[in-house]
Amino acid sequence: MLKIGSHVSLKGDKMFLGSVEEALSYGASAFMVYTGAPQNTRRKALDTMRIDEAKTMWQAAGYAMEDIVVHAPYVMNLANPDPVKQQFAIDFLVNEIKRSEAMGAKEIVLHPGAHVKQGAEAGIERIVSGLNHVLEKTEGSSVNIALETMAGKGTEIGRSFEELRAIIDGVNDSRRLTVCFDTCHTHDAGYDVKEDFEGVMEEFDKVIGKSRIGVFHINDSKNVRGAMKDRHANLGVGEIGFDALNAIVHHPDFAQVPKILETPYVTEDDASTKRIYPPYKAEIAMLKARQFDASFIEDIRKQG
Repeated sequence: MLKIGSHVSLKGDKMFLGSVEEALSYGASAFMVYTGAPQNTRRKALDTMRIDEAKTMWQAAGYAMEDIVVHAPYVMNLANPDPVKQQFAIDFLVNEIKRSEAMGAKEIVLHPGAHVKQGAEAGIERIVSGLNHVLEKTEGSSVNIALETMAGKGTEIGRSFEELRAIIDGVNDSRRLTVCFDTCHTHDAGYDVKEDFEGVMEEFDKVIGKSRIGVFHINDSKNVRGAMKDRHANLGVGEIGFDALNAIVHHPDFAQVPKILETPYVTEDDASTKRIYPPYKAEIAMLKARQFDASFIEDIRKQG
């Protein structure tokens, strides 16, 4: 079974139950969710999130809890040179891992961090130190930390496979460290995922090991390869293209790895910045059919 889904939201009073309902409405067999708003640290109590009901609904649909992914919030930076801010990131990530485990997730996706003009080597040292504390404080957890491949914007770390390898090698016990391979980010970082995904995977395997990939983020890119800008596009309307992304989604080596769409909402017109209609049902259907429909964005606008 193809493990494909998208980012979904916690839904009002329904909370996690609403997330499952949204994912199922898209025809998804996997999904990704934040445990609260990604831009802040306010979190609802676990006993208000309707977790048991959500798990029951998801499993009754025939899907596995291990194909639910959590994304850590953007406000944490394990590479921050300010010790107070780094400690905040450590403590909050520990809490997020505990929440993820309660929700049944197997992977929590983490942006490794930004070195804030202190240099990548110093930033990696702080990330390693932070992860050592997090892993120690969550010893025995079933949740992996999936370090995301980054586009290279600003001072973010993780723009190369070697930077992720340095983090993994530095951690005392790396058994719970995996990788979230983002197609847009790796393309924007300069890897040729469009024309030579097999070559990229060969390089990834030599540097990190393909078995470390715990999640894929499937996104097209608005940028040319190597732009280091991180601007997602809908499937087939960006620089990577549908055929390349479809091949990645159906790659036999990664059949058991959840693939998560983070493509932009479709707006009323191309000049609008307001998020209007989620594209995920249409994009998931195209991936299941292995066929691109050039009219899908206009169809979404009409249906909306």
